[in-house]
Amino acid sequence: MSAVRTVRELHSTPSLGLLYPKAALSFGARGSELPSVEYVRPEVAVDRAALAAYNDVCGFGTGDVLPATYIHILAFPLAVRLMTERGFPFRLPGLVHVGNRITQHRPVSVGECMRLRVWADSLRDHERGRQFDMNAEATVGEEVVWEGVSTYLRRTSSSSGSAPASPAVTSPSALWRVGSDLGRRYAAVSGDHNPIHLRKITARLFGFPRAIAHGMWTKAHCLAAFSGRLPDSFTVDVRFKLPVLLPSSVEFRSEPSTSGWEFSVRSSRGPHLTGAIVH
Repeated sequence: MSAVRTVRELHSTPSLGLLYPKAALSFGARGSELPSVEYVRPEVAVDRAALAAYNDVCGFGTGDVLPATYIHILAFPLAVRLMTERGFPFRLPGLVHVGNRITQHRPVSVGECMRLRVWADSLRDHERGRQFDMNAEATVGEEVVWEGVSTYLRRTSSSSGSAPASPAVTSPSALWRVGSDLGRRYAAVSGDHNPIHLRKITARLFGFPRAIAHGMWTKAHCLAAFSGRLPDSFTVDVRFKLPVLLPSSVEFRSEPSTSGWEFSVRSSRGPHLTGAIVH
């Protein structure tokens, strides 16, 4: 049976610029369970200029159809609002985005108005701590057109969680040179100004030798590599491994599978992302 959740309706996008400092300075008591709350934005319109800027940074072409990963960034501020709720089990700083699954039920055009809702569930044990799912859904009218699930891990063990170096079985499809300013460029189009992505000095405060790429940029750039080859309905599921340090060069690899495609992003350090597209 589904949990009964309190619905909190918002009529503007929560400001990540305000929520991130709130999260950094929040040291109050934590709850033991995920809140039974969902945040809803009933009417979300897409700005064409903002979409064009996102497409440029992530490698999508121009057009009136939203990339499946674009709806994620529209829903993400609602997720951060929920994760900064008083009593949320974990502080936002230190949460690790370990996986993301997106299902596009049909293409969404730039002129369509969406209803977005976000909620958290499936708090569970993990060998390195505790993890949970942040769910998002987009509807047009009564039709569910898009769904997303982001899995977050809160580490409680001393394990560094480094991804093992697994052998690559295919030749690189492309070599990507990821610039030192990518984190700031993606932040500008996504609104995600998490300091670990922006500059070496701020990334070091959180234990990284230099800034790291947003995982959702890496996923979006992978999806862009399949432009023109995907059906109207598909699921793209990824696991985030080692962070992509900025700047760096990484290899994109892909190969057909019985149900769609398998792909990965790798470097000499090991795998950064592994994923699959299922038609």
